[in-house]
Amino acid sequence: MRLRLHTLVPAVLAIALAFGAAPATAAPPAQLAPMGEDFLWGVAASGFQSEGSAPDSNWTRYIAAGKTDDPYRDSIDFYHRYASDIQLAKQLGVRVYRIGIEWARVQPQPGVWDEAGLRFYDSVIGAITAAGMRPMLTLDHWVYPGWEADRGGWNNPGMVTDWLANARTVVDRYARFDPLWVSFNEPAMYLINETRHGGLPATSVPAMQDRIAQSHNEIYDYIHAVQPGAQVTSNVAYIPAAEDVVNGPFIDKIAAKLDYVGIDYYYGLSPSSAGMFTNFTQLWKNPLQPEGIYYALQHYSNKFPGKPLYIVENGMPTENGLPRADGYTRADDLRDTIYWVQRAKADGMNVMGYNYWSLTDNYEWGSYTPRFGLYTVDVLTDPTLTRRPTDAVPAYTEITANSGVPADYVPTRAPATCSLVDGLASCLDPAVAPR
Repeated sequence: MRLRLHTLVPAVLAIALAFGAAPATAAPPAQLAPMGEDFLWGVAASGFQSEGSAPDSNWTRYIAAGKTDDPYRDSIDFYHRYASDIQLAKQLGVRVYRIGIEWARVQPQPGVWDEAGLRFYDSVIGAITAAGMRPMLTLDHWVYPGWEADRGGWNNPGMVTDWLANARTVVDRYARFDPLWVSFNEPAMYLINETRHGGLPATSVPAMQDRIAQSHNEIYDYIHAVQPGAQVTSNVAYIPAAEDVVNGPFIDKIAAKLDYVGIDYYYGLSPSSAGMFTNFTQLWKNPLQPEGIYYALQHYSNKFPGKPLYIVENGMPTENGLPRADGYTRADDLRDTIYWVQRAKADGMNVMGYNYWSLTDNYEWGSYTPRFGLYTVDVLTDPTLTRRPTDAVPAYTEITANSGVPADYVPTRAPATCSLVDGLASCLDPAVAPR
């Protein structure tokens, strides 16, 4: 993906600068309406990143091999502290809590199911529903058992059969809770990790992508057989200016089996920020540009007219919880982002939900330095793993209570000149903010 981005982005920038930005056509409404009672406000997390007490998996092996900056330790120990974390989410007023069901925890050996692991998820999902929230369950968030790594991971054609055996077991056990389902988290980034950390050859990516798409399509049918009326997706990490190139091939393979489109949006792109776009290690330096979420939603609204859209992940990284160099606070970024989500809904896009990533800081795939949490946790320096609220906790609580930002809200930052989040479309036909 990196080679394609470095090739495409300069070309798109050159065309945009040659044409210049046209007059805005997406003017702000006089009054911004709330999102409504049916809108799903949520928080998101993954199993491996937060649970701790990690069983043998591809990721514990990457860490043991020295392929990460920080040791894993016990992450934020969600495994033992899930009840109190779920209460923190309840206090925010959210309606959805996204977790992952870790394959390595429930099937530690081929054909062997760990009842203790399954009972752990019984307790977590029971606590989520008891707190008045709906679970969003991710079947695969980049982690699989060590025994599966020994077989070659997604480079092994037999992975599909193994994966489906686990997924069907999970669906059979938890469909009764009426969860929202995510089959695979960010498949394109998943495959990048398989080549970067797993050492799998780049030439195997097309075959691995086909296997993941096949797995999604088959579990989609199974979920609907077990849970009529289920809502299933595979969320994409939205790539500004190159979304169709990076994620398009996979989306096309599963397009007929998506009940809603799951979108993860974090970073924007404009001529002034092009040099910062592909920073994988210092995430706090990437350009945020909250208005880009409007264009990401618009992109998929155009691709799938009328289909529900859900922001499965969105959040702001900081460096070890320090103030950002750009001066942006998490609360202001959150409110500004929600303004643009409300704008998208007001402009006719079928937006059904929004999850903040994440409730707490966690293990950001090799490092504890990037902090995304509404509650910050100093894993490396605080043995008590105390959850400390950021300024975004009261901000999000107010947002969920009022189903959005106020009708007269004005974003703290004007949109970037010539956004390229949706390629030239978002540069030449920009949305403007109120003054």
